[in-house]
Amino acid sequence: MSTDTAVDRAAEIAFPLTPCPDESRAFHEQWPVRLGDTDRAERLRLDAVARYLQDIGYDHLKVVEEGDLHPGWIVRRTVIDVLHPIEFGDQVHLRRWPSALSNRWCTMRIQVRSENGGLIETEMFLIHVDIEAGRPARMTDRFMAPMLAATTEHRLRWRAALRADTPADAELRPFPLRVTDVDRYGHVNNAVHWEAVEEALARFPDAPAAPYRVILEHAGPVLGGDEVWIRAWRSAQARHVQLEVDGSARTLARIESLADR
Repeated sequence: MSTDTAVDRAAEIAFPLTPCPDESRAFHEQWPVRLGDTDRAERLRLDAVARYLQDIGYDHLKVVEEGDLHPGWIVRRTVIDVLHPIEFGDQVHLRRWPSALSNRWCTMRIQVRSENGGLIETEMFLIHVDIEAGRPARMTDRFMAPMLAATTEHRLRWRAALRADTPADAELRPFPLRVTDVDRYGHVNNAVHWEAVEEALARFPDAPAAPYRVILEHAGPVLGGDEVWIRAWRSAQARHVQLEVDGSARTLARIESLADR
């Protein structure tokens, strides 16, 4: 499918992302930005943001009714809007709340705000899975009850925003995996996919500065032992990154400036 079509679908994701309708329904956490979260310019990296989103998600499960019955989740899409940079040493405050759901998946909004004025808005499309069966599973009524009360969209459907492409001017290079990249299910952790985005952005001298948006979608699994390649290129509207295995795109990402929105 053409890049133009992919751009059209990416534009369907609202900007700004949906605000929190009721502060009392949001789950809160806070912690400092540590050295391992930042780059040489002391900027909070995208892969660290992805880990933050995972960590607050599992912390949230500990405090909701029947959260212990829902341990398995697959991230299908993450949107990260870096509006004002967050830096090393900042204290960050995270708020997490549902924005839409069906009975097997949901979108969760997470705001990351620092005490020094940094702001990152995110949204994740999450699929609840039966770990033993390895397939999407219905959430329990008690677990869904607070999400249903906090949202108006209860028939959430998946619609991909990005499509794979193989432009002639793309750069293709290996992305070797490490033992520490693989989780207990044999999959490469979601944050590692964001490390690949950081790798690609480092090679774009004109990569957008804040405010900018990154959309990352998983088209297929990346497993421990896979031989992985990064494909990266520019289009008129954005920067694009793919992780590929055996010539098949498994992860798609699009980076665009928000300065003109």
